[in-house]
Amino acid sequence: MFTSPSPLPSLLAVFAHPDDESLMAGGVLAQHAAGGARTAVVTATWAPDSHRATELADALGNLGAGEPRMLGYADARVPESAPGQVRFCDAPLDQAVERLVRHLREVRPDIVVTHDAYGGLTGHPDHVHTHRVTLLAVQAAGLERLYVEAGEPWQPGALYLATHPHSGVAQLGSLLTGVGKSVLSVPDERVTATVDVSAWLEQKWSAILAHRSEVERERSLPGMLSRLTAADRRRLLCTEYYTRLETAPTRGGLRQLTA
Repeated sequence: MFTSPSPLPSLLAVFAHPDDESLMAGGVLAQHAAGGARTAVVTATWAPDSHRATELADALGNLGAGEPRMLGYADARVPESAPGQVRFCDAPLDQAVERLVRHLREVRPDIVVTHDAYGGLTGHPDHVHTHRVTLLAVQAAGLERLYVEAGEPWQPGALYLATHPHSGVAQLGSLLTGVGKSVLSVPDERVTATVDVSAWLEQKWSAILAHRSEVERERSLPGMLSRLTAADRRRLLCTEYYTRLETAPTRGGLRQLTA
């Protein structure tokens, strides 16, 4: 996945909430930035003038991922996250896709990273919806007659879904079930990239800690991770898992559909 000669492929991460980028793809973001690649993050929820946006800016600074890019919708479970704005899950689909297409065409990334179809281990509805919107936006961004006012067409080369294999979540799964959260992982064969991010763990952990309001919460993942030993955190955070999806036709000339 991430073994191209330096500089590494440019990367745009699209996640639902501030802190998702650090937890799910913080190592890869830091890796690509350190390798000379352009990196950026789009966050679907929370207002740009909220305290979570300030924390997000600090986290992205630690990862080398630029300034926050926020779609500005409200969190499905925290309506005060974006006063006066519709919940992301309730927003008109075409509107949400167009907003994301604008960022895709502006950043022009080689790779896009987002949530998997489960929405990660806990299946948060905002995670699931971010997955759906991102799939549509990645396709639409490359089509010149869609969202013509959102910039020049751009087709990313690949879409990676941040995920968790069955074999890799035993310890983290116990952590989540201990506070009453479900665990949604995928069969190991669905993981197409297993990335060792141990060299960037310090930056990843600093980015997670930058989300201070979440670290203070007892039942949040940053809060739970902060109460673990350094050795346990290292085991949980040093590997990131992804499933690759192709974003454009790989060959033409077929005369029938093939699997």
